[in-house]
Amino acid sequence: MQILLNTDKHVHVDNAMREQIEAEVASVLARFSERLTRVEIHVSDENAAKSGGTDKRCLLEARPAGQPSVTVTHDAASVDEACTGALHKLATLLESKYGRWDNRKGGQSIRHLPVAEGLN
Repeated sequence: MQILLNTDKHVHVDNAMREQIEAEVASVLARFSERLTRVEIHVSDENAAKSGGTDKRCLLEARPAGQPSVTVTHDAASVDEACTGALHKLATLLESKYGRWDNRKGGQSIRHLPVAEGLN
């Protein structure tokens, strides 16, 4: 799973914060890593140079192999809060999508159970 972080010209993310965000994304989405080819993080400042409330936006785009991409956004007062909120939304969305595929009707099919010998 490749992780890419993009920012607009109004948001400054230093190397330490970049590494922290990428590590958090890798950690939270680790169980989906074999299904995802790439995760793109887009961080922007919605009202440019003006200060204000929830003006930082994080857009996360996950690209599953052979599937259409899924996108979530979250607005917050800081870049860290925006990324954490968007990551929580993405993890919930992926769990909803792939949790159903892996655990249909709450468990494994009887076709995967061992066959007992001596049944008439």
